[in-house]
Amino acid sequence: MKDSSTRKARRLGLLAMLLPLAVASAAQADLKWNTRVADPARAPQPATLAGVPAMQAVPASPTLDVRRFEAMAEEMVAGGRIPGLAVAIVQNGRVLSARGYGVTDSRDGLPVDAHTVFRLASLSKSFAGAVTGILVNDGVLRWDSKLVDYLPDFRLSQPDAAQQVTVADLLSHRVGLTRNAFDRDLEADADFHTLTQKLANAPMACAPGQCYAYQNVAFSLIGDIVFATTGQFYSETVARRIFKPLGMHDASYGLEGIEASGRWAKPHVRGGHGWVPLMPKPNYYRVAPAAGVNASISDMAQWMIAQTGHRPDVLPAPLLATLHQAVIDTPSEMRGSGWRRTRLSSAGYALGWRDLNYAGHEIAFHGGAVQGYRGAMALLPDRDLGIVILWNSESALPSGLLPTILDSALGINDGQWLDDDITQPATQYVDQDDAPPGSDASAATAAPR
Repeated sequence: MKDSSTRKARRLGLLAMLLPLAVASAAQADLKWNTRVADPARAPQPATLAGVPAMQAVPASPTLDVRRFEAMAEEMVAGGRIPGLAVAIVQNGRVLSARGYGVTDSRDGLPVDAHTVFRLASLSKSFAGAVTGILVNDGVLRWDSKLVDYLPDFRLSQPDAAQQVTVADLLSHRVGLTRNAFDRDLEADADFHTLTQKLANAPMACAPGQCYAYQNVAFSLIGDIVFATTGQFYSETVARRIFKPLGMHDASYGLEGIEASGRWAKPHVRGGHGWVPLMPKPNYYRVAPAAGVNASISDMAQWMIAQTGHRPDVLPAPLLATLHQAVIDTPSEMRGSGWRRTRLSSAGYALGWRDLNYAGHEIAFHGGAVQGYRGAMALLPDRDLGIVILWNSESALPSGLLPTILDSALGINDGQWLDDDITQPATQYVDQDDAPPGSDASAATAAPR
């Protein structure tokens, strides 16, 4: 009950932070979150990132042995258990590690490096939330701006429902539709515009703003709002406002973007004799805000540095606090994998991020999955820590590395999220004499979720 009441209190604080950012027409109603009982005195201050003062360095955890995690990644690709993998760990605004492991293609053997590009799938949603927040900060958009103000022909099946949908509803999956509406049609090659028109007849689970159901098609309507607001295509706006200023030089959007990359990781599925490389499918690239980004682990290290508050010129701390704070409960996220069942005491969705209580510590998290690619990322404000793991196969093996790193950062020793063969790697990996982990030298089909 304590976690639940704390979450409710923090949502009221989020309302207080959002209102100064909503600087458009006074005729618009104030943004209303799904708050019930709250204590304003317990709300976070606008100048904090999930309770950690902006730019305040948090001492590195004495248990955070970066070389140990690098050795685990080496073990994962050993013997072809998975084709390729890339891992980034940042802390206190510095890159502790951003490296590639394994190969881009099981048939070619080209090594994955820090600039190998992966498809991010639903990790892309964090960019959608951020670029929208930047426009809110610019004063050209509000979190409570109505979708129909930008797309007047938008319709939903319930009377007047379309008129209620806000920018924040899109980014937090509170449109009112049933889960993953029209994802199957997207997988069957339907185009995005056709699917947005079909939303007019889609069944609804609740009124907009009242319940959570994960979306890819509806979520991506934020791209149309960005275009209507800026006059630029969504991908161009993200490139101009995020990729370029952060130095994400390998990042791109779409199938053309990944194929034009200097080196990119092919997706892999299991075959009769091991991993089989494929060409990426274009389907989910059609919903660019939900699943369109391609990026290297070097790019994602810079994204984590910005998301942990160390690039206020691009993402100021009050905006980050808003993006990471849950606005709707998602208790189903506490089920599934072992670390979720064991570590999570509450779960919610924010604005392009999940907000999880992990062993008593708030983390921002998102996973991604599309044919042949998987990824996960997390922010741990208590340790000023960011983690990203990308891999080019449908293996579940690397997914346990993220909670292993989180446990280590928090000094928790009772979890076993990886195979024994990986947690006790060969001596040759542990004792290799390479750059110290604290130096930058070490950085040399499922619907997206």
